[in-house]
Amino acid sequence: MSVVTGGLTRGERLDRLPFTRRHGTLLTGSGVGWALDAMDVGLISFVMTALAAQWHLNDTQLSWIGSIGFVGMAIGASVGGLLADRVGRRQVFALTLLVYGLATGASALVGSVAALIVLRFVVGLGLGAELPVASTLVSEFAPKSIRGRVVVALEAFWAVGWILAALIGYFVIPLHAEGWRWALAVGIVPTAYAAFIRWRLPESVRFLEKQGRFAEAEASVRVFEDAAGVPPQPAGDAAAEQPAVAAPRTRESIWSPRYRLRTAALWTVWFCINLSYYGAFIWLPSLLYRSGFPLVRSFEYTLIITLAQIPGYAAAAWLIEVWGRRATLAVFLTGSATAAASFGASDQVWTIIGSGCALSFFNLGAWGALYAIGPELYPTGVRGTGTGAAAAFGRIASMLAPLSVPFLAQAGGNPMIFGVFAASFGVAALASLALPEKRAQSLEE
Repeated sequence: MSVVTGGLTRGERLDRLPFTRRHGTLLTGSGVGWALDAMDVGLISFVMTALAAQWHLNDTQLSWIGSIGFVGMAIGASVGGLLADRVGRRQVFALTLLVYGLATGASALVGSVAALIVLRFVVGLGLGAELPVASTLVSEFAPKSIRGRVVVALEAFWAVGWILAALIGYFVIPLHAEGWRWALAVGIVPTAYAAFIRWRLPESVRFLEKQGRFAEAEASVRVFEDAAGVPPQPAGDAAAEQPAVAAPRTRESIWSPRYRLRTAALWTVWFCINLSYYGAFIWLPSLLYRSGFPLVRSFEYTLIITLAQIPGYAAAAWLIEVWGRRATLAVFLTGSATAAASFGASDQVWTIIGSGCALSFFNLGAWGALYAIGPELYPTGVRGTGTGAAAAFGRIASMLAPLSVPFLAQAGGNPMIFGVFAASFGVAALASLALPEKRAQSLEE
């Protein structure tokens, strides 16, 4: 419930505002954490390639290094979403950064595959919880007319992180036998950033109202109104707000009849896009290396392909408010399917890079649209739970994807690998059509 103050609810007062420096601070603060997460996920793909050469690891060991983090992410996404609905978005966001930052830094010191696998699991716990919580927090402050665009802009920080990972992989890892350790040591950065997150970012107004913390909610809204130069509404009658605390609305399950179809469709999209994205990009440097390209050259091609993520996000950010969420997601997923099939059939450098760039463009644009859609599908009381549960289900595919690549490679090489991923993108595109369109609508209270 969003309490009426002066004729408008606090949620409506946030929705009417233009984008201001306060929104920019929230977006950047959340986005830097998002980029650091992406950098960590990206780095492991380069570390796997280096360890295969230095430690003489087999495909099974490499697959577990690539997959175990997603086991942690599945647990983290589910638990993080539940905690975000109970203790707040901001606190959970800061805690997740602290957990995965420390674990990533410790990974640089490992001396065995077993130790690395254990720490990658802990890294996954923090990373999995952070992503849906950050998108929920940003969604709840963004004006409704540009909410989708703002969340896609948040997701675009993922490209920044992957590019940083590719740069570190290209310039740092090949220069020294222990270069992979220096690459992982960079992961300690989020630990310091967690303190900034905890004290500088605002807590969700809608969450504060659900907790009966009306004075804090009002103060937060007024900060954003002041930044926009909008006169504050009257504070309202505090006594009238007390029933919201005494008789809170019962939490409705994300599997109730009202939400059942959208939940099933959202989970399907999350599963399929995770299977294809992580199966392709976690193994990409290694697949190029095994195709006969030198280590440095395979890292170089991966860097070029990664750069195509940025225009993909930019196109999705524009189209999501023009075409709408559902159409944008379906088109970008269809483009991802086509690009994946093309990449699997490529056997020349220019076709590998071209189809790889197309896969980056469409795939990451689809991710941006998906993160924009999730928080819009549920009311405040279960918004974190709904987005976190979908992400957790998707992480099951993230676990399976790196493990499946060696078997698919044996069955039919790159055409088989990317043919399966193309089919998965196609299923996701069909499922996205069952999602409701929420463009320019206020979030459900």
